[in-house]
Amino acid sequence: MSDKEHSVAKGMILAAGQGTRVRPLTKNTPKPMIPILGKPVMEYLIEHLARHGITEIMVNVAYNHTSIENYFGDGSRWGVEIGYAYEGTRQHGEILPKPFGSAGGMKSIQEFGGFFDDTTLVICGDALIDLDISAAIEEHKAKGAIASVIALDVPLEQVQNYGIVVADEAGRVKSFQEKPKPVEARSTLASTGIYIFEPQVLDYVPSAQEYDIGSQLFPTLVEKALPFFVQSRPFHWIDIGRVSDYWSVLQRVLRGEVAEMRMPGKEVKPGVWVGLNTSVAWDEITVNGPVYIGANVKIEPGVIINGPSWIGHGSILRKNSTVSQSILFEYTRVDAGQRCHEVILSPNYCVNRHGETIYHSDEDCQLRWGDARAS
Repeated sequence: MSDKEHSVAKGMILAAGQGTRVRPLTKNTPKPMIPILGKPVMEYLIEHLARHGITEIMVNVAYNHTSIENYFGDGSRWGVEIGYAYEGTRQHGEILPKPFGSAGGMKSIQEFGGFFDDTTLVICGDALIDLDISAAIEEHKAKGAIASVIALDVPLEQVQNYGIVVADEAGRVKSFQEKPKPVEARSTLASTGIYIFEPQVLDYVPSAQEYDIGSQLFPTLVEKALPFFVQSRPFHWIDIGRVSDYWSVLQRVLRGEVAEMRMPGKEVKPGVWVGLNTSVAWDEITVNGPVYIGANVKIEPGVIINGPSWIGHGSILRKNSTVSQSILFEYTRVDAGQRCHEVILSPNYCVNRHGETIYHSDEDCQLRWGDARAS
């Protein structure tokens, strides 16, 4: 673009995965489009990249790719340029999504048009971060690194939840441990899935085959003793790896614990935000914030809402129902007298904070709820 000389690096957002561990949230929605405060998680990433001068961004896509492309378009709303690389195959005349792997997807992009001709920040499209990207790129360049992996120092008892990076005193990566037991861990540096690459890294990725950054490319870089470093930086990294993570993230965000994430709507009383054109029996309900009530929401008398809770637009809470520490997706109806506690509720399914799912059609389901559009 015309001001390319001002860009500190290029950006690569990995968005081709299916998000199977976050089902049913991803049944019809790609993981990067999961909403946080009414905005897709990937939108926060694009805003963050733009703040740090990264204005040329490629996104690899596969499953439900049109929803990502239709929402973000060419990126001009955020002052960036976005390009998309679809990963799929043709079977029996049908075009089907088939991700090439994180490194394989980048190799395909490079061979197609040579996009990666500069330092590139690579990031997964399903995590919230407030990393000082500019400082990380500066350190990467100062060390003369061909590749850098950004890590967080985690408590020893948590290492079995992460891919662990083992490095020498200078930060040069020596090996990796995939979810080691605490007694076996040789480090407490957890890989965050954020990487900084120089273009020549892709020379070590084979063409036309599925290839992963963490499990395949990185061991190759270590084996060849290339300048590959880890950076341990203090920052917030909130990964939505499981449904339970999504519930926890929303609770933290609604409490105001995550920087640069502001509640939409108008604050009508402390800790209570409201969208447009709501029908709320304010004098006959109890609301304990933090709570967001979306546009065109109807709340009938006797309702109790305990925060942190998010009531998506177009929803209906019938008389004497209770919603506590829960997330209601748009157009969700909670029937009279029902109690929703620590759940994610959509018109079709209900997921508790542990990731256990019940569907609207389940005969033994005790909860009564449905689609507000059919009310």
